[in-house]
Amino acid sequence: MHDTTHFGLIVLLAAIAFAAALLASKLSARTGVPAAAVFLVVAALLSDLFPALALSTTTVERIATLALIVILFDGGAALGTLGTFATAGLATLFAHWAIGLPWLLSGLLGAAVAPTDPAVMFSVLGEHEVGGRTATILEGESGANDPVGIALMIGLLELADHPDSSFWIVVRTFVEQMTVGLAFGVAGGLAASRLMRGVSLPSAGLYMVRTLAGAGIVYGLATIAHGSGFLAVFVAGLIVGDTRAPFKREIEIVQEALSSVAEVVVFVALGLTIAITSLPASRWAEGLATAAFVAVIARPLAAGPLLLPARLTHGERLFVLWGGLKGAVPILLASFAVAEHVHDAQRLYEVVFVVVLASVVVQGASIPYAARKLGIEMRRAPATPPAARSAQAP
Repeated sequence: MHDTTHFGLIVLLAAIAFAAALLASKLSARTGVPAAAVFLVVAALLSDLFPALALSTTTVERIATLALIVILFDGGAALGTLGTFATAGLATLFAHWAIGLPWLLSGLLGAAVAPTDPAVMFSVLGEHEVGGRTATILEGESGANDPVGIALMIGLLELADHPDSSFWIVVRTFVEQMTVGLAFGVAGGLAASRLMRGVSLPSAGLYMVRTLAGAGIVYGLATIAHGSGFLAVFVAGLIVGDTRAPFKREIEIVQEALSSVAEVVVFVALGLTIAITSLPASRWAEGLATAAFVAVIARPLAAGPLLLPARLTHGERLFVLWGGLKGAVPILLASFAVAEHVHDAQRLYEVVFVVVLASVVVQGASIPYAARKLGIEMRRAPATPPAARSAQAP
């Protein structure tokens, strides 16, 4: 009975944390701070007040992985690949020379903070109607660069596990992850599209279940084959998204709702891994310095040249450069290092947490202001329920 009571207490406290985060998200509409930041901070504070709520990095890694599968499947190639490498390289140099981290830990930090985050991007931009192509570029980049950053991190962790190996092991692992993931993504997307068009089900609700099952199968097969399951899910989602099938609109409505729930869950879970009031001043200093470097120096240097061929105004280009928000993915990548017991990985995890917090609070809150100053048309979208949107659609 004691175990049941203890489990009930955990469920109760977790539900309170979840509900508090949802209620606190209403502040984002008044303050301009993205809801993701509210979820993250509220959960972190509640984990300080109620230690029983604290989650291990292993648990949060699994939660974040499942949430990212849903978010990516709901889904800038050059910006998402070359830009990620360049940003990671510059952040690595900064971490080593400015912060004083060893080269391997610096590389892991660079790989962790390089990707932008689809959950944050969809949260910030999804609440607004943005003129031009800037929102499309930012959302496309955030979906494309996550698999790249994850594959790069896995390669670096292979190097950490085999210190006698050369850097070639990183290249080999990365190529294997991307190649296998792409192959399974294309094959899985085509197979899912064929099933959606040709196989009927006895209940309308089962169509969404089949879609989610398909995403899980694609991720699982690609991962077992030593490929990037995240890339596979992202590619499969792109293919399925262009498929005409029964109940397609209803499936998209449910997917949108699940993505929103996944966003809340992942940021609440991530917040519960950190005792925010116990973070040493040195971690805040390292994290804030890294966040400033990545936002102001690394991203413009890495992504700026890649945007030159795009037909964007000067203001649109600057908006894209400033809009590279960090979120759940960097913290998930840092949790990989903790799970692999890399030396000083907890320090890495805490620095990345501060980087993400600074990004979603400072950059995220400033997006509407930046849009006004740069001449980007941006207004808050009307809060229309999904059912109403479906009824209004032609």
